[in-house]
Amino acid sequence: MTGPLHGISILLRRELLLSFRRPDQLLQPLVFFLIVTTLFPLGLSVQLSLLREMAPGVLWVAALLSSLLSLESLFKSDADDGTLEQMALSGQSLTVIVAGKAVAHWLVSGAALVVISPVVGTALAIPASAFGTMMVSLALGTLTLSWLGAIGAALTVGLKRGNVLLSLIVLPLAMPLLIFGAGATDRAISGTSAAGALYWLGALCVLTCTLAPFAATAALRITLE
Repeated sequence: MTGPLHGISILLRRELLLSFRRPDQLLQPLVFFLIVTTLFPLGLSVQLSLLREMAPGVLWVAALLSSLLSLESLFKSDADDGTLEQMALSGQSLTVIVAGKAVAHWLVSGAALVVISPVVGTALAIPASAFGTMMVSLALGTLTLSWLGAIGAALTVGLKRGNVLLSLIVLPLAMPLLIFGAGATDRAISGTSAAGALYWLGALCVLTCTLAPFAATAALRITLE
């Protein structure tokens, strides 16, 4: 395997090894996701109907905020110690580096949220029949958020306190994900077809996968220059 795919595979291996060597950063989004979603059933009501109505919104807001926690470190640590400059000078395309980092971020944050989402769904009284749609929508939404986060992280990588600005950049762009993701989960809970919302999430995912690497690359080039 040569070319861009080989570069992405090497970068993925590196990012995953670094993530597992820092378990605090790896577990922080998951713990936040679990805490937020499990506190709602305790603080709202014992009525399952009320909890089930609010479950899609609670689930998706918690998922988006959890994914945002690890976005700042997407390029920040490598930029601070000079690794990002060395990667840019290595001869490998900067777009490949961005793509590898974005995919690695999704694997250690978004994919993990998808895996534990049935546990959260049970706590929020979401029926088991809706788990499939819930997990597919979360997978598409969190992957899209990783690509959007790559743009925001690239724009703020040179700032000392870029986490606030990063949230202000990414959260407005993530509003369609919240709308369609919560809508798909809500329709699955009610037993109606969620195909329309899932198609929109898929279209947004394809759009960001296509455009985000180039936009983030342009932002990084400005920072490195």
